[in-house]
Amino acid sequence: MTAAPTEEKVAGYTPAAESLNAVLAAGDAPPRPSAWSASVTFGWRAMLKIKHVPEQLFDVTAFPIIMTLMFTYLFGGALAGSVTEYLQFLLPGIMVTSVVMITMYTGLGVNQDIEKGVFDRFRTLPVWRPSALVGALFGDVFRYFLAATVILGVGLVLGFRPGGGVGGVLLAIALLIVFSFAFSWIWTMFGLMLRSEKSVMGVSMMVLFPLTFLSNVFVEPDTMPGWLRAFTDVNPITHLVAATRGLMQGNPDGGEIIWVLVSAAVLVAVFGTLTMRRYNRK
Repeated sequence: MTAAPTEEKVAGYTPAAESLNAVLAAGDAPPRPSAWSASVTFGWRAMLKIKHVPEQLFDVTAFPIIMTLMFTYLFGGALAGSVTEYLQFLLPGIMVTSVVMITMYTGLGVNQDIEKGVFDRFRTLPVWRPSALVGALFGDVFRYFLAATVILGVGLVLGFRPGGGVGGVLLAIALLIVFSFAFSWIWTMFGLMLRSEKSVMGVSMMVLFPLTFLSNVFVEPDTMPGWLRAFTDVNPITHLVAATRGLMQGNPDGGEIIWVLVSAAVLVAVFGTLTMRRYNRK
């Protein structure tokens, strides 16, 4: 005869109330962080990524230096007859070009976080939903400021002397950063839409190269043919360079400054809305 299998009964454990009170934190739950606090926290996260991977600052240090030296000595003698004289015209444009070019890295960073699943975790947190995207943009503001500062330092060493003084230079950099922050929303939207980093970079370069090179960065639009000047006149980079150049040279153009600020507000309103709609649906 075979013995019937015996079943072990596992007694359930019910913790006492005193044990639970000892483990759980007493008091009320902490308040939900504000939109500003959450955005700044995500911005600090972007800064920590730079700390742990410092080589990613190559595009805001070495690249601007190469751009400044190359175009100054390549075009200076041919276009202005003097490298120093041409530098007074070129440097504000090179500053705009370098900072605007690195705005695409916002979209690249967002796309990387999405591919790694990090944003899925962010969406479960009890924080203001756009804070992850806004924080990423806040972190890139440091990159814009660093790139502008590096170019200015190189220019001063080469002989650039801003007629607007310290105040004009600071206002020009502030205006450039405001526009770049707004412009970054375009690449944030593409970072959400496209499937890979290469796609984001390809689209951004296809847009940025015509905008930056077909402008008044290197030469005045008066020397261009009519069909090209028609594009240059409506190019937002042209207006940004004109406003930045005027502030740094001590001849601020109120119309150009207003144009840049209004266009920055429109960019945030349009592409910020499209980005958040895409982010909520993705």
